Amino acid sequence: MTSGAPSPGHSVTMNDQQREQMASGNGFIAALDQSGGSTPKALRLYGIDEGSYSGEEQMFDLIHQMRTRIITSPAFTGERIIGSILFEQTMDREIDGRGTADYLWNVKHVVPFLKVDKGLAEESDGVQLMKPMPGLDELLARATEKGVFGTKVRSVIQTANPAGVRAVVEQQFEIGNRILDAGLVPIIEPEVDIRSPEKAQAEHLLREAIEAQVAQLPQNREIMLKLTLPSQADFYADLIADPKVLRVVALSGGYTREEADRLLRENHGMIASFSRALTEGLSAQQSDEEFNATLDRSIQSIYDASLS
Repeated sequence: MTSGAPSPGHSVTMNDQQREQMASGNGFIAALDQSGGSTPKALRLYGIDEGSYSGEEQMFDLIHQMRTRIITSPAFTGERIIGSILFEQTMDREIDGRGTADYLWNVKHVVPFLKVDKGLAEESDGVQLMKPMPGLDELLARATEKGVFGTKVRSVIQTANPAGVRAVVEQQFEIGNRILDAGLVPIIEPEVDIRSPEKAQAEHLLREAIEAQVAQLPQNREIMLKLTLPSQADFYADLIADPKVLRVVALSGGYTREEADRLLRENHGMIASFSRALTEGLSAQQSDEEFNATLDRSIQSIYDASLS
């Protein structure tokens, strides 16, 4: 993925438009990528208990209904939401007769991303690396065919263990380079657990490791970073300014939306990529009017915080 404006005589492609929206658009990324392990909790918060469905198939049907209700809401448009991260099953399903990624971009003008990791390995050296990803190349090819712009992969850092943090970042960039080779833009997400007693120290190790990896990227390669809201305001300012970093986005990490918005406003140039904080207050039992009004308020508060 090359950076910069199209050259003279270059026709503006969908990817150019999507890249420009991600690079400079006002707004935030809606993370709608809860997968198998986190789906029951997402449904429970939405007012659907585990006893009201049986088996994975019914569970995923329900979570798709929830995501469809969010995406088709009049509140959910590219005016405030510049991108959205999907789970693989969501990408493979349809909304109003169109593939989800196609619907996001061509109906809502929201850039589609895909979560491609297979979850977390057991903790070792104070971190959780990503599990192996068999079939990644085939998944990336399928995502490209469906109109996906980029991907997301997530690891978790629990302690300020230099070896562990280095392993997380090295694995993230190794996978990130494979994603770049496939013509997609990777969102690299080495989450620092907000409950860690060593959060600030872990963030210092993380920033140093990321900066070393970004420095090794060729000039024509761009990545995105999804990072925990840092303990120190504007802690990632240099990465935000780096020409090889298309955008730095923040995860809510278990903070309430109010607290996540407050912390986000302290980090200039960083925008939100919230999941649970975005859907806070939504319920399957709400009327469409109540649901849309609640979602509109959530989107507006996160949008406002992302403008700092």
